[in-house]
Amino acid sequence: MDQQRRLVDRFGRVHNNLRISVTDRCNIRCFYCMPAEDVQFLPKQQLLTFEEIERVVRIGVTLGIDRLRLTGGEPLVRRDLPLLVSALSQIPGIADIGLTTNGMLLSELAQPLRQAGLRRLNISLDALDPEVFRRVTRRDGYEQVLAGIEAARKAGFSPIKLNAVSVRGLTEDQIEPFGHLARDTDTVVRFIEFMPLDADSQWQRDRVLTAAEILQRLEHAFGPLRPVAAEGGQVASDGKAPAEDYEFVDGRGRIGLIASVSQPFCASCNRFRVTADGRLRNCLFSHEETDIRELLRGGAEDAVIAQAMLDCIAAKGEGHEINTSRFLQPLRPMYAIGG
Repeated sequence: MDQQRRLVDRFGRVHNNLRISVTDRCNIRCFYCMPAEDVQFLPKQQLLTFEEIERVVRIGVTLGIDRLRLTGGEPLVRRDLPLLVSALSQIPGIADIGLTTNGMLLSELAQPLRQAGLRRLNISLDALDPEVFRRVTRRDGYEQVLAGIEAARKAGFSPIKLNAVSVRGLTEDQIEPFGHLARDTDTVVRFIEFMPLDADSQWQRDRVLTAAEILQRLEHAFGPLRPVAAEGGQVASDGKAPAEDYEFVDGRGRIGLIASVSQPFCASCNRFRVTADGRLRNCLFSHEETDIRELLRGGAEDAVIAQAMLDCIAAKGEGHEINTSRFLQPLRPMYAIGG
């Protein structure tokens, strides 16, 4: 790889992690992501094809991309997704492929995804109570998610990572049950602060249940937690992962805290995104996008698409500015951006 053609922004952050939304469709309606009804999904012909996604990744590899995460919407509603995983896993230079899912269809697809080459799996589950689950998702399906988690475990995914968005006034009483789950199984629970990416623009700062509060509640219930240390005593996080990992001092269980609002990790961000309709976004909260679908379908050479990626990253801002008076919520909600 030409070291002069890396995805580096003006703050020196090197971007090697691409998150690819494969669809904006979803089979539940979480309030922090989507409207409850009458969602206007993209026409299917506007979605990137698997071949177009593969081409984007191959070009990205020449610029230093080596980590991928497939998202949505709900990625498992995209037909034949294991075929895409298989194709991406065979691209030289790709070291890691992850996928984030709500788990509703996982009982059928966990094994095919594993066989296709997927090795890391995050499952979104905001509550361990069926009624709270229904209030968050505005749909039934709690038992389906549990079945999907079990299927993932049987398929060989380990550890199972659960992503739980924490919202004041709604999910406080779920923290302790999740703590028990982390201590009693091989599940890593990652609590995520409620972010301003909801379709109805109803986010309010006072509904953010912060990572510090969650940690305090866990320690009150279970005793002290400590940052997870790697060999040599260093904190296990590489400084780029969004989650700060903690373990219970008795060694039973691990918790992740993603403090996107209260303690942003923008300074070490190494991620950018391509939406399901082929727009590059250099930040989850960006107000600007780069249309590469037009380039892909207009006969552009690889070098032109590569330059579009370089220019997109070069224009990245210092941070998302949630904690400033300048912050404006993106026009696209989470489901239309890709998680």
